[in-house]
Amino acid sequence: MKALDRKLLRDLRLMWSQALTIALVVASGIGGFITSLSAVDSLALARDDFYADARFADLFAAVKRAPNALAATLAAQPGVAEVQTTVEQMVRVELPGVSDPILGQLIGMDPQRPFSLNRVSLAGGRALDGAGVRRADGSLEVLVSEGFAQARGLKPGSTLKALVNGRQRTLIVVGTALSPEFVFAGLWGMPDLRGFGIFWMDREALASAYDMNGAFNRIAIRLAPGASEPAVIDALSRLLAPYGGRQVNGRADQTSHAMLDNEIKEQRVLGTVLPAIFLGVAAFLLNVVVSRLVATQREQIAALKALGYPNRDIAVHYLKLVMLIVAVGLLLGMVVGDRLGTMFTGLYTEFFRFPRFEHHMAPWLLLVSMGITVATAVAGTLNAILATVRLAPAEAMRPPAPGRYRRTLLERLGIQAMSPALRMIIRNMERRPWRTTISIGGVAAAVAIVVLGNFFRDAIEYIVDGQFNVAMRSDVAVWMVEPGDDIARLDLARLPAVTQVESTRFVPVTFRHGHRSERSLIRGYEGRAVLYRVVDAENHATTLEGMGLVITDRLADKLGVRVGDTLLAEVEEGRPRSVAMTVGATVREMMGLNAYMDREALNRALGDGDLSSGYVLAVERGREEGLLEAIKSLPRVAGAFSKATMLRNMQEISARNVRIMSTILTAFAAVIAVGVVYNNARIALAERGWELASLRVLGFTRAEVSALLLGELAIVIGVALPLGMALGFGLVHLISGLLASDQFYFPVVILPRTYAWAALCVLCAGVVSALIVRRRIDTLDMVAVLKTRE
Repeated sequence: MKALDRKLLRDLRLMWSQALTIALVVASGIGGFITSLSAVDSLALARDDFYADARFADLFAAVKRAPNALAATLAAQPGVAEVQTTVEQMVRVELPGVSDPILGQLIGMDPQRPFSLNRVSLAGGRALDGAGVRRADGSLEVLVSEGFAQARGLKPGSTLKALVNGRQRTLIVVGTALSPEFVFAGLWGMPDLRGFGIFWMDREALASAYDMNGAFNRIAIRLAPGASEPAVIDALSRLLAPYGGRQVNGRADQTSHAMLDNEIKEQRVLGTVLPAIFLGVAAFLLNVVVSRLVATQREQIAALKALGYPNRDIAVHYLKLVMLIVAVGLLLGMVVGDRLGTMFTGLYTEFFRFPRFEHHMAPWLLLVSMGITVATAVAGTLNAILATVRLAPAEAMRPPAPGRYRRTLLERLGIQAMSPALRMIIRNMERRPWRTTISIGGVAAAVAIVVLGNFFRDAIEYIVDGQFNVAMRSDVAVWMVEPGDDIARLDLARLPAVTQVESTRFVPVTFRHGHRSERSLIRGYEGRAVLYRVVDAENHATTLEGMGLVITDRLADKLGVRVGDTLLAEVEEGRPRSVAMTVGATVREMMGLNAYMDREALNRALGDGDLSSGYVLAVERGREEGLLEAIKSLPRVAGAFSKATMLRNMQEISARNVRIMSTILTAFAAVIAVGVVYNNARIALAERGWELASLRVLGFTRAEVSALLLGELAIVIGVALPLGMALGFGLVHLISGLLASDQFYFPVVILPRTYAWAALCVLCAGVVSALIVRRRIDTLDMVAVLKTRE
């Protein structure tokens, strides 16, 4: 073994604790990078494979009723490669012994002619074989979506009931299935595997039940290579309009695909921003440690140069030292990233369903991780290593010049009431302003990361409170098969336990303003609603009475309109018509490109009678279950949901996942805090060992000597805490802005408990580091230290 290599191993043995803390910081950065990007890469790979195997469609559209012959006309349009038509209906579903309201989407399929687009993959049981899809007793065989089946414990042979066009039909499960259309299956963009299921059944039976023989109401389209999606959408929209066709949508507006894309975008943001902070701190620590090592080994460097070692060999020697430290961090980071990535992939399986979904770590990710690690090592230590090259042997033989001390800034400002110990601490910090500044910045970064980790929990709680308590004060919501006379409100008001009823009407439209257009939904609420209110991001309610059209600020920005401007609303419900509407106000919401109106004013603007498409009900406490049973007897009601049940189903997954993310980020932040505080303390101990030993000889107690060293750490943490909280606030704003989309953005809500928790975590990390250093001070060999004056 070469002499320099033996020296390298000796140096690592002496500074093993510092090397370990730096390696852990590097591991946190690389681990976070690999965790996020490997999980999202696995998600994207599973999506792309499933889309390709199942031939996921490019365009989607719905009509009220169109003849099967129209499919040939659609297929003949330029840019259209393939058309597939289906019959689909939303129904109420009942499970034995379950009172929770459940919705099901029935999709008709021909057992003899499987889908060519959006192919259904069998996950368990058997497929529909065409022989027993309609049994003599009137029951129907179905395939059920795998996620719903697992959530509700359904297996082949299980039975359930569905209200099919006003008639109770028994559904018999023969198998579970997956479809690229429903990788994410939930209502209104919320994960609710227990309250919403997909059911595939015999097309002829479903068509007969809804008088759709020889007709269809859903279309899936595959585009020809090189086709212009906007041009095809325009052409198809014109052909479908006479049949009650709503706007043709691309994949970007398909609910399942949009949720997948949004998750991928979020994880890529988190997997880029956060590791950059960790690796920046690691670069700083490497710079400080290596600079200190070079400074303490001046005489050794001079001796090596005098013995004929070239500058290159000496520089490579210190670079090897750095590379060994970061190599350990890289290996640990890969292991941590692989384990956490596997865990995150497992969490994704609760939201997204694929035939094959395994954690996959792409080779490019490992190569990029190595490149980032090397770049971090070189960037952090290049200046210190170059200093060894520039160091002349004669100069290195002399001890470094003593530091120049002067009055502190506080003293120059006239503040003299400082103890000698405090004055020494502050002077030492001012002597190395760059190191002090970056030390404070490193601890502040740890505080900021804890704030960010707990921000997601605060934001979710704020959103849930705003949507389910402030905006939605009702207990149960029901919607009708189709908009009808508001007289149904009286029937609902007579049901047991109902204390209040409000009517709603939702109308799908396309807003146009100049050359801009945007698809949206006008939500008609009561003018002075109590049970279902329009609430902004600050949870302030907006009264709709006399306001005209109220739209969200994001919708206003996309359409380029302001209050007082006129929009053209092309109605996609009922007969074709366009209505001019004046924007009366804008509201800043957290979710969606929404529009609102007083329901009665909306009906007048559309030229309709007193129509409603849904109702929200307030229910006496403890009597909700009986009401839901009573609602099942109303044939015009297409579906219902209980706010309490929906909230519970959502929180079972969301709350746990947010808790896991918060815990991981807090652990990573603690690693940063320990790395910064401990390394600073060890370096300070090495630099000031002679001074501390001299003070001990002069009669200072261990506590007094420790106070001189650890007091600097206390000041660094004390300054870093408020700075870190401010930095956390800024980081939250940055992440929130990067994650924002047309459909959703996280409100910047940070509760006081989050700041308190961040401070507590960093203080604990600081105390642990201080105790370790204090033990080293207590065991300081004063004779050995005083023999050499660095």
